[in-house]
Amino acid sequence: MFRRPVVQVLRQFVRHESEVASSLVLERSLNRVQLLGRVGQDPVMRQVEGKNPVTIFSLATNEMWRSGENETYQMGDVSQKTTWHRISVFRPGLRDVAYQYVKKGSRIYVEGKVDYGEYTDKNNVRRQATTIIADNIIFLSDQMKEKP
Repeated sequence: MFRRPVVQVLRQFVRHESEVASSLVLERSLNRVQLLGRVGQDPVMRQVEGKNPVTIFSLATNEMWRSGENETYQMGDVSQKTTWHRISVFRPGLRDVAYQYVKKGSRIYVEGKVDYGEYTDKNNVRRQATTIIADNIIFLSDQMKEKP
């Protein structure tokens, strides 16, 4: 059922070497994330000297499942796992809207890409960080009230 559309999508993103004889093959790739969850903290706007400002906030996503021998919906314990994501917004218009309207507890949908980076903390220890670079935010809560 899904095989044909997936193949068509993959053909759209990948060019095989056999198609281009003895030349540089440029492949397309996809780095896309879609998250639906609740905001864990009010956004902060940071700016490093000489760089554009960025709005940063955390987003929690939950995964729930039933455990137990019987897989019916009435039996078994419900387990839940919460995953926290660091969201960074660099786009000027979206950055300002996110800073102004995103609030702790708001339910939002975020589209963007995954970015892996390193930084050095206050104790000169190298740390790794995973960030979602947002390029679209959809507000799903009715909490669209401007910050004072």
